[in-house]
Amino acid sequence: MGVGIEVGQLSAWFGRTQALFGVSLNAAANHATAIIGPSGCGKSTFIRCLNRMHETNLEARVEGQVRIGGQEIYGSGTNPVELRRRVGMVFQKANPFPTMSIYDNVAAGLKLNGVRNRRRLDEVVERSLRSAALWDEVKDSLKKKSGASLSGGQQQRLCIARALAVEPEVLLMDEPASALDPIATAKIEDLIFELKQRYTVVIVTHNMQQAARVAEFTAFFLMGRLIEFDQTQKIFTNPSDKQTEDYITGRFG
Repeated sequence: MGVGIEVGQLSAWFGRTQALFGVSLNAAANHATAIIGPSGCGKSTFIRCLNRMHETNLEARVEGQVRIGGQEIYGSGTNPVELRRRVGMVFQKANPFPTMSIYDNVAAGLKLNGVRNRRRLDEVVERSLRSAALWDEVKDSLKKKSGASLSGGQQQRLCIARALAVEPEVLLMDEPASALDPIATAKIEDLIFELKQRYTVVIVTHNMQQAARVAEFTAFFLMGRLIEFDQTQKIFTNPSDKQTEDYITGRFG
């Protein structure tokens, strides 16, 4: 099951450039929360801070609190590698391991964690591919085809399966459908509906219709600041802030 995320006064920097300014919001367990806003407003930085990917940039630093399932992820006792197993990430550009088969792509994280039992690997690979709505399309070529041989939409679902294989509690998605055609995008959106019954989903999207379709809650970011956070329906029909309204109605952004 998913766990809730509590963010308090989160600020982030790349070198001297501040990318986030005191962001506070709570993402509800087993719901989807969408992050919207114009390019360069801090959306991707924000979700990278939720699994400590931000700090893989040597010039990056973070201040503030992020609690996931009650655990302070920037606390001294938190292992970033273990955290990233609990908080999976799917990127904008599908990034299957090109030299690995479909099967090995999904099993990679498990093998990294020391799982060698063939039956267990088989079970998890099948379950993860089914969860990512990909099993029926690839089950006959699991070990014959490379992950890179799939279509763009299939590659993205393969990356989702890879993230699900290590049994995370949270799934972060950074514009997972922005490079896909409408049919593949619809499959990813259908998948998000399924996934949030078991995971907490945070999705960055440029597509406001997508946010309205898949997320119960929406956060609007502008220039590194959280302008408004509320139920999605309210954000899109009756926003409290003029800047939110201007963005949603297309007056800027």
